[in-house]
Amino acid sequence: MSDESPAFLEDLSPERFMAEALKEARRAREAEEVPVGAVIVDVESGRVVARAHNQRELLKDPTAHAEILAITQAADYYKSWRLTDCVLYVTLEPCLMCAGAIVQARIPEVVYGAVDPKAGAHCSVFEVLANSSNNHFPRVQVWVMADERAELLRGVYRERRGGGGIRGESGSTNGSTG
Repeated sequence: MSDESPAFLEDLSPERFMAEALKEARRAREAEEVPVGAVIVDVESGRVVARAHNQRELLKDPTAHAEILAITQAADYYKSWRLTDCVLYVTLEPCLMCAGAIVQARIPEVVYGAVDPKAGAHCSVFEVLANSSNNHFPRVQVWVMADERAELLRGVYRERRGGGGIRGESGSTNGSTG
């Protein structure tokens, strides 16, 4: 028996999956959406089972955040609302709505790339994901590829507002004001 892992299991690093989420964020930016991307990975196989980016403008739907769309895809993939065998990678700290959906879906782990100091619901504004009184609270990893995520947002806000950064680096970026 070989000690070698199959090729698809070789790189299960958070950076690899965050890079996939960043690809989704770039797709959002290309579509003139707020650039947030998300992927959901099956823990056992290491496969991406859902991927999405913000689509509020396209769908004219205030709930069309990357996390919500990815959770819906993953629920369809698993044929269950309980997503207990996966990890959510998202480029920005989830907002209140998305954090609630993460808790309700029983996602056991969340990795996000940058804090959202105006609408974040892990530790920035609200503490939904960190609240031990919830019936479920996921493990959370923060700051994977935060520099790349911040630069992507700065570019969008420079384009939209004709200069400056992310509203003094503290503007909401998950679509709350997008």
